[in-house]
Amino acid sequence: MKYTPRLRAKYQEEIAPNLKSKFEYSSIMQVPKITKICLNQGLGKATGDKKIIDAAVDEMTMIAGQKATPTASVKDISNFKLRKGVAIGAKVTLRGDRMYEFLDRLISVSLPRTRDFRGVKSSGFDGRGNFTFGVKEQIIFPEIDLDKIKQINGMDITFVTTARTNEEAKALLEEFGFPFTK
Repeated sequence: MKYTPRLRAKYQEEIAPNLKSKFEYSSIMQVPKITKICLNQGLGKATGDKKIIDAAVDEMTMIAGQKATPTASVKDISNFKLRKGVAIGAKVTLRGDRMYEFLDRLISVSLPRTRDFRGVKSSGFDGRGNFTFGVKEQIIFPEIDLDKIKQINGMDITFVTTARTNEEAKALLEEFGFPFTK
């Protein structure tokens, strides 16, 4: 028997039929789904110290369960002491089973560990069905060991969906149990 992530099974058995009836789609293929989750971390302080980037890549790899890659600057900006090609961030793109596993951990474990958590604001939709929000501290993830942290960094998390409108994307994320503020 092949392992299926809990949220993938929930999507196929509950969420897709609910959204099909709610938005009155004629086919199950019209129902929006999450195609990928992107984690991005910008580290402007890293222009002088390469160890910051290495630590961030290691942390993002632990959080996502998939190897993170450093991102490089595209052009020179003298005001920021930035040269073209210098590593200034880290990113990971999750798809498939890893994406559902990360979403499950994010909703059930990590977000409730955030200090003074009252939900995520729903202002991060882009008009095309994608949702982005920021996390101020990477220490909310249980994979991160507090004793080994040298610096607290935030990150952006983007959900890319096949939804055409913000309303459809929000309904999809709410069905997964994403904690939006009221």
